[in-house]
Amino acid sequence: MRVPRVMKTREFTLFVFLVVFVAVVGMRSPRFLAVENIYDVLKDSSVLILASLAQFLVLLTGGIDLSIPSTMALTGMLLGMFNIAVPNLPFYVYVGGALLLGFVLGSFNGIVVARLRVPPIITTLGTLAMYRALVFLVSGGEWVSAHEMCESFVSIPVVRFLGIPAIIWYAFIVFLLVTFFLTYTWTGRSIYATGDNRNAARLVGIDTRKTDYLVFMLSGVISGLAGLLYVTRYAAAQTDSATGYELQAVAACVIGGVSVFGGSGTSTGVLLGALFLGLLYNALTQINISPFYQMLVQGIAILIAILANTFAERSRAERLLKTRRHRV
Repeated sequence: MRVPRVMKTREFTLFVFLVVFVAVVGMRSPRFLAVENIYDVLKDSSVLILASLAQFLVLLTGGIDLSIPSTMALTGMLLGMFNIAVPNLPFYVYVGGALLLGFVLGSFNGIVVARLRVPPIITTLGTLAMYRALVFLVSGGEWVSAHEMCESFVSIPVVRFLGIPAIIWYAFIVFLLVTFFLTYTWTGRSIYATGDNRNAARLVGIDTRKTDYLVFMLSGVISGLAGLLYVTRYAAAQTDSATGYELQAVAACVIGGVSVFGGSGTSTGVLLGALFLGLLYNALTQINISPFYQMLVQGIAILIAILANTFAERSRAERLLKTRRHRV
């Protein structure tokens, strides 16, 4: 019997692994399967999903965005301070402000990479430090805590629609938009082409510099929204908010089958990769594993995913080579 193509995909394998993982951990700790805990996992994972989708867009072109956590922190801090200065505004004002701030910060990365031809890793390593320094400068090293935030601000992620918290809806809507953009638009397909073979993309008329700018700009926009949800989810804007999210986002992408060399990967894989990390962190906490061991497990998961990606790409290359030989 012929196996359906979908069952051969990395996404299907990861989905099956997630189901088995949840079942095994649930047998060890029944509290893990409680509805309240699952909601907590989904709410915590929603911010990581957004950060991972932002990273995914840049990775597709063969670049990397290390400034994502600093963009999140700066956006969250500015909006937290704005909320204190002008309280009780409608939620869409804060959401719009997050998108706008993310657009500005992401555009700066995009201009430096696309116009000044500075490598993405160098550019975003610099803005990682710059944006984080701005968090300290604008806040004076102080935090914006829960008692300083108005109700309309902290309720942004918890308001329910159809019984589901808004933070999950934000992540789901962005996931759908990214999926549609990459799958059904010419610009989205040009992002894949740029990462797969930059020189060939230029030959077919793709402006790779515009593509580079676009992915960093979009990464900034999504990171800005993630920053707002991070601050409102935990009801605190801190100088060290979202620290380490750049590595977690890369990990989610790699686990989901995204190539760090660009040109391949799917938003569904990224979604599943982020959910896996969210479930993993929660499961390790449920069974009382030390945070240091959690870091070790995360590192091992990343290495295994990279090895799996490497073998998969090598196998694909060998199949293509055999096909060409047969044609000749």
